[in-house]
Amino acid sequence: IITPYLSNQKSFIWVAEKKNYPNKIRAGKFRITEGMSNDALVNHLRGGKQETVTLTFNNQDDFKKLAGRVASQIEADSTSLLQFMQDEDFLKNNGFTQETALAMYIPNSYDFYWNTDADKFRSKMLSEYKRFWNDSRLNLAKQQNLNPLQVITLASIVQKETAVVAERRRVAGLYLNRLKDFWPLQADPTIIYALKKKYGQDKEFKRVLNKDLNIDSPYNTYVNFGLPPGPIGMPDISSIDAVLNPEQHKYYYMCASVDQIGYHKFAKTLTEHNVNAAAYQKWVSQQGIKR
Repeated sequence: IITPYLSNQKSFIWVAEKKNYPNKIRAGKFRITEGMSNDALVNHLRGGKQETVTLTFNNQDDFKKLAGRVASQIEADSTSLLQFMQDEDFLKNNGFTQETALAMYIPNSYDFYWNTDADKFRSKMLSEYKRFWNDSRLNLAKQQNLNPLQVITLASIVQKETAVVAERRRVAGLYLNRLKDFWPLQADPTIIYALKKKYGQDKEFKRVLNKDLNIDSPYNTYVNFGLPPGPIGMPDISSIDAVLNPEQHKYYYMCASVDQIGYHKFAKTLTEHNVNAAAYQKWVSQQGIKR
C-alpha cells in the first residue's frame, strides 16, 4: 500500500531486502513523510511505531451491525468481533447478559491501533465503559433509583422515541414519572423491537397497530411493568445523560406532533392525550401509512 508513494520501487525493495525487512514486517498504520530516504522508511516500518486510528460508531441496533461497523475501521474481522462480543463467560464475569451486553459499547470516537484484534477491542470497550460510569454518573443514576444497565435500557427507549436531542430530557422525565408511579411504560419502540425479534430485523414497522400491543414478549411494555430485559438499541451519550438529568414535570403521555414533524406533544392527562392521539392517527391515515 506504500507503492504509490515510492518514486523508485526497485531501489526500495533492494534496501528492504538488505535490511531483512520482508522477514520483519509489522502490520499497522504508519505515518510516512515526503522526502524520507529508503533507509529511513524501512527503519520506520521495522520499528513498529504506529499511528492510531480514530474508530467511531454511533447508534447500532445490534451486535451484527456494530461488528460490521468496527471491522471496517480496524483489522479485526466482523466474525471474530461478533464472537467475542457475545461470549457467555466474558459477559457473566463482567455482570452482563446477552440482553444487556450491548450496553457496554458507548457510542463515541476512540483511538485504536489498526491491527487491534477482537479481544483487545472488547477489553478496551470494557475499560471505556467503566471509565464512562464515573462517580458523578453513578450518583445521578442512584438518584433515579437505577443502575447503569437500567439507565442505558431506558436511554435506548428515549433514543428511539425522539431524534430531537432537545426533547430527550423531557421524554426521559415522562418515562421516569411512569416508573416511579408504577405505570407501564407503554413505549411503542419496545413493541417495534419485539416485532422485529419475532418477524426479523429486516422488517419495517412504521405504525404500531392495536393488535401489536398484545405481542407475547418481555419487551412488550404495554403488558409488562418496569423496564424491558435490556436496551432495544444503542443510545448515544445525550440520551444516557437525559435519563441521568431528566426534566422535572408531570407529563405521563406523549404523541407525535402533526404540527412539528419530528417533535412530540406531551400531556398530563389521558383526556388531553386522547385528543393529541386522535389528531395523529388521522394524519397517519391521510398519509396512507398502514404498517
